[in-house]
Amino acid sequence: MREVLQAVREGRVGVDEGLERLRSWPFRDLGHTRLDTHRELRCGHPEVIYGAGKTREQLLEIARAALEEHDRLLVTRVEPSIAAALVAEIPRARHHALARAVIVEPASGCEERGLVLVVCAGTSDLPVAEEAAVTARLCGARVEMLCDVGVAGLHRLLAHTELLQSAEALVVVAGMEGALPSVVGGLVSRPVIAVPTSVGYGASFGGLAALLAMLNSCAAGVAVVNIDNGFGAGHMAALINARAEVSKR
Repeated sequence: MREVLQAVREGRVGVDEGLERLRSWPFRDLGHTRLDTHRELRCGHPEVIYGAGKTREQLLEIARAALEEHDRLLVTRVEPSIAAALVAEIPRARHHALARAVIVEPASGCEERGLVLVVCAGTSDLPVAEEAAVTARLCGARVEMLCDVGVAGLHRLLAHTELLQSAEALVVVAGMEGALPSVVGGLVSRPVIAVPTSVGYGASFGGLAALLAMLNSCAAGVAVVNIDNGFGAGHMAALINARAEVSKR
């Protein structure tokens, strides 16, 4: 918006052309979707597209419109066949199969500020953990992952105490009994964002047992997002990380 207004003021762009360029602010009506083109200005990051339930044609149209307004794109929960179509037709698009996400990074690459550490209890939790990592990275955070360090073998986690304590924010992903965030919360002085997953046997109730365990954590500094919501946790961690980096300057 600043570039358009500057160009109009300097006479490089006519008033009518400038008006046409700004017509999509603050949203762009695609018929099936109203794309929030103003979100980066308000919130710091462009709107993320939730892919589940959308058709191939809808996602392609939304993705193209988003990239006309922004230099990056994140589509979450994408079916493999639709992901293949996006990669084939959208320049620079990449499919993160395990995270079930399609991304387009800025041409200059992503910023990597601070440190968001994604801690994963078990290998079966990796799809949710990877979604959190992909999201935080695209939001400008440096991201590291610590995988398969669940409480059944606590020594695996304790071997990385220094790394845990170096992060600005931590995303801790766990299914089953959901105890890992409480353990991590007792080891660090940084915010812990707990993510319950739907991994587990019958009495886990699709992640409800882990969710309730995390909500009842006795460790201070633990906040909880919804079951399998790696995106929400990664985005929140990136926001915390960014504010921490600003405060250091």
